[in-house]
Amino acid sequence: MSIHDFRAIETFTKAIELGSIRRAAAAQGISPQAASQALAALEDRLGVRLLHRTTRSIALTYEGQQFLEAALPALAALTRIIDRVRVAKDEIAGPLRIVAPQYSFLPLLWPLIDSFLRRHPEVQPDVKLDDRIGNWVEDRADVGFRIGSAPEDGVAVRRLFAMQLIVCAAPAYIASYGAPNSIEQLASHRCSTFRHPGSGRVLPWLLKVNGEVISHDLAPALSTNDARLETEAVLSGHVIGLLSNLSATSLIREGRLVPLLVDHVCDHMGVYVYYGNRAAQPSRVRAFIDHTVERLAESTDYVLDTRELSAAEAAGRKSLRRR
Repeated sequence: MSIHDFRAIETFTKAIELGSIRRAAAAQGISPQAASQALAALEDRLGVRLLHRTTRSIALTYEGQQFLEAALPALAALTRIIDRVRVAKDEIAGPLRIVAPQYSFLPLLWPLIDSFLRRHPEVQPDVKLDDRIGNWVEDRADVGFRIGSAPEDGVAVRRLFAMQLIVCAAPAYIASYGAPNSIEQLASHRCSTFRHPGSGRVLPWLLKVNGEVISHDLAPALSTNDARLETEAVLSGHVIGLLSNLSATSLIREGRLVPLLVDHVCDHMGVYVYYGNRAAQPSRVRAFIDHTVERLAESTDYVLDTRELSAAEAAGRKSLRRR
């Protein structure tokens, strides 16, 4: 059934209720001519006459009476469904599908979801973590996150903050092996590398030199496709790692990691949230987007500025020289 048929049936039932096609047209906000044409088109589609009509009155035919008796319960049920959907749309409750990268994202994502659920406990998050760049429509996502560049056209996108790649070592590593003072000295240190989960390729370190991003290949002392495992290996003092600020910021602020070569921190990428047309979204989706922007847009919780990085590196090196 087309939307035109549905509207014509509404006009038909309203005309019987009000006793006039003109009154039905006024109630629906259309012209009497448009109402008459809709009824005529419906009768043509059904192949029967539904109404006897004169300039002053209307009356049901036998077929019209049968059609009305069948149509009224169906229209009432449809109205209830529409009302139920409208109410549900305004409730901050129900399923919320979120897609996000697996790499380094758990330290950011869970606190965000946790704080949102404390406000809106009736929401049911359905979270998919995947480092592959998927299709937003195929993933059926309400809200997505991405590290790197902005997502494809067709979705709304908001940059939240800069993604930093920071060379880090634990105090225990520096006490045992010292700390590099240049990119060239990295070759004589035990370094970890990240292995791409999809291709299995060992990724080079991305470093900034004179404002340009360079790729620096290393012979790894450890490689893994899991950011949490790499972070633990660095914390344990086995290796130096190139860690994202999502993993490293709180550990640097706690003194558990020391940032090194801070002049070469790479920050050309960003962390983005993306979503569909806000006007058509349920309240739970709009509320989560607003919560995300409120907590993360230009947040310093996960970003270390140049002064803080330099101070942390200097403090880490100084404390170890005193031992």
